[in-house]
Amino acid sequence: MNRRRLTVNCSMLFTDLPLLRRPQAARDAGFDAVEFWWPFDDAVPADRAVDEFVTAIDDAGVRLTHLNLAAGDLAAGERGLLSHPQRAREFVDSIDVAVGMGARLRTVGFNALYGNRVSGLDAAEQDSLAVDNLAVAARAAATIGAQILLEPLSAIPDYPLRLADDALAVADAVRREHRIDNVALLADLYHLSTNGDDLDHVLSHHTGRIGHVQIADAPGRGEPGTGTMDFARYLGALDEAGYQGWISLEYRPTLPDPFSWIAEFADGAH
Repeated sequence: MNRRRLTVNCSMLFTDLPLLRRPQAARDAGFDAVEFWWPFDDAVPADRAVDEFVTAIDDAGVRLTHLNLAAGDLAAGERGLLSHPQRAREFVDSIDVAVGMGARLRTVGFNALYGNRVSGLDAAEQDSLAVDNLAVAARAAATIGAQILLEPLSAIPDYPLRLADDALAVADAVRREHRIDNVALLADLYHLSTNGDDLDHVLSHHTGRIGHVQIADAPGRGEPGTGTMDFARYLGALDEAGYQGWISLEYRPTLPDPFSWIAEFADGAH
């Protein structure tokens, strides 16, 4: 069995600590890789804020494998800016910041949340804007050998990417219109399962187009083993299909030891 590479989402785990202390907490827990949602209040943060973030990761001795690009105010329900005509400039502006950090921290993937539908605006207009902005992001990511990732989400009615095929169709449009092929699926097994996608089909038929995997159990979005999802089967399917990428722990911790499940479900890769 392949040794699975785990990365810890420090925007959902270790949240009892200030953001800049979480990379060290991940290291102390035995991990050598982390990922974050966009860690700044603004799309273009001050240089000092960027340097402090990079230093926190460097000092902890961990790798920043993945990073969300600027996605707006998540607490207010925003889920991405790249398809919003009045906000897309913020997304584009965040690209250089993210890729600059990624070059320093060995980042392999940037999650570009698609954005909610805007009331009163033609969806086709948003989709065209999204494809163009994804091309800009993908070209920048390619300069450091990284991918742009598209993630289907659950529980957000206005977010148009629900199933793996929705994200893959957008990646196909970027490839067709811009001849760019480093836009891949972020397969968050919790979101896909919650939305009713066929995980067995996704994992067996689209492995070559999966750039990253995130896991949490459903219902509840807690640790694997706290819900009803068959992670032994899903992770085994990824192994069988030859998936070599990272698997992110992106869940809400509910157990006294939020990593106690790893020996059973993740082949002791911790």
